[in-house]
Amino acid sequence: MSEERAVTRFDWRLNAVLFVITVLSVFSVGREMCVEADLVSPEHAHPFSGWPFAVPLLLILLFHEFGHWLAARAHRVPASLPYFLPMPFAMFGTLGAVITMPERIRSRNALLDIGAAGPLAGMLVAIPTMIVGLHLSHVEPKSASNYIQEGQSILYWLLKRWVNGAIPADQDVFLHPTAIAGWGGFLITMLNLLPWGQLDGGHIAYALWGDRWNSAARWVRRFVLVLFIYNLVTFLWPVWRGTTEMTYEQALSNSPFWLVWYILLGVMSRVGGPNHPPCEPGALSTGRIWIARGTLVLFILLFMPTPLAFY
Repeated sequence: MSEERAVTRFDWRLNAVLFVITVLSVFSVGREMCVEADLVSPEHAHPFSGWPFAVPLLLILLFHEFGHWLAARAHRVPASLPYFLPMPFAMFGTLGAVITMPERIRSRNALLDIGAAGPLAGMLVAIPTMIVGLHLSHVEPKSASNYIQEGQSILYWLLKRWVNGAIPADQDVFLHPTAIAGWGGFLITMLNLLPWGQLDGGHIAYALWGDRWNSAARWVRRFVLVLFIYNLVTFLWPVWRGTTEMTYEQALSNSPFWLVWYILLGVMSRVGGPNHPPCEPGALSTGRIWIARGTLVLFILLFMPTPLAFY
């Protein structure tokens, strides 16, 4: 009976259906991006015209999820194939993907490898995608209104400076769809690397510090709430003072990103418990300790206080 449940849990047909729907959804969003960027005219746009955005984004997601899957296989931890999450009306056409592991990861080495393999594999595609995309993008003056400001991170700023040089304060890089795919990869990786619970960053932090991290992780969720308050004040204060043309409605619409994540983390805490599942005693190898530290530094390099703002 247990064998039958395992086969049902890892039935690849649902994974395949979700992947096909996600591909169609991401290509549809990419098509609209390419039309808006004047890469293709509306009358000549076909369902796969969005490949400059869709192909690199899907590759980032595939590398990320199969990084987890291959690491799980290497450690003989049962894991499903990735379940891709289509979302036709979302910014990227998808909410990403997840794999399920019905058994607790018992080894700290396995926990670190599985947690870190996804983000590192995804970044192997995301960074070159961003570099190519920035070369295809162009620097223009910012308009006074009606533009979207993507989140800024240290790594993103460094790559913009390297590819596009110094950018005047009144100008910005207007992203090619391929650059948007790279930026999406940065955002997805940053969120997965939040050092909390059973997110990738939570696995890595727990593998590095053990049960001591459970207490610290509570402060991570509180910090997410602080980020919401920071954005709320940042956008509402200029409106209240009358130093911006932004309305209260626009200011409020730019603020809830981290509030949504605060609520999601609360739901995950109720479903999976407030603490990370324990591991068997054992020390990480020296190489893995440096990998763990490196991925946490990567989180800092990718961190975006304000992931998206509409002006």
